[in-house]
Amino acid sequence: MSTTNGWSHNFISTNGIRLHYVSQGSGKLMLMLHGFPEFWYSWRHQITEFARDYHVVAVDLRGYNDSDKPEQLEAYHLSELVADVKGVITGLGYEDCILVAHDWGGAIAWNFAYAYPEMVEKLIVLNIPHPAKFAAGLQTPQQLLKSWYIFAFQLPWLPEFLLQLNDYQAIKAAFLGMAINKAAL
Repeated sequence: MSTTNGWSHNFISTNGIRLHYVSQGSGKLMLMLHGFPEFWYSWRHQITEFARDYHVVAVDLRGYNDSDKPEQLEAYHLSELVADVKGVITGLGYEDCILVAHDWGGAIAWNFAYAYPEMVEKLIVLNIPHPAKFAAGLQTPQQLLKSWYIFAFQLPWLPEFLLQLNDYQAIKAAFLGMAINKAAL
C-alpha cells in the first residue's frame, strides 16, 4: 500500500483477479466505477470531496490501469464485472455501499443493482440512461447512429488496431476534445 495526496493505493483480490483501487476517508462505503477508457483518476476530485463523510473507494475495473487484464474474452462478460463489484464490497468488509458510476461503469452499476439490490443503499449513475430507456432508444435510427462505437468495439481486433495507430492519437484526441481545461492533460 502507498499513500499520495491523502489517497491510499491498494489491491484487492476478487473473482479470481486482482484489482487496484484508491481510497480515502472513513465511514460508509462509497464505491466509484469509472467509464471507458478511463481509470480511478477520473474520480480524483470527487474522492477528496466525499472522503470528508465516507470511505471512498475508486477502483480500476478489470482490464484497466493497474488492475489485472485477463486475456480470455469471457473474462469481460458483464456477469464477471458484476461479480468483481460484489467482491470489492465484501472484500473491504462491507455489506452494502453507495454506488457511484460513470459511462461503462454505469452499465455495470445498473446490472449490479438489479442483481444485488440489498447491497446498494444509493445508486448514482452519470452519463448512461437506465437500461430499459437505452434499449428503447436503440430502436430509433438517431440513437443507433449515436451508439455506433458500442457496436464497433464488438468487432475482433479492428478497434485495438485503430486505437493503436499513430501512437494512440485517437485516444489522445478524444480526451483533449472532451477536456474543459486542455492544459490539465
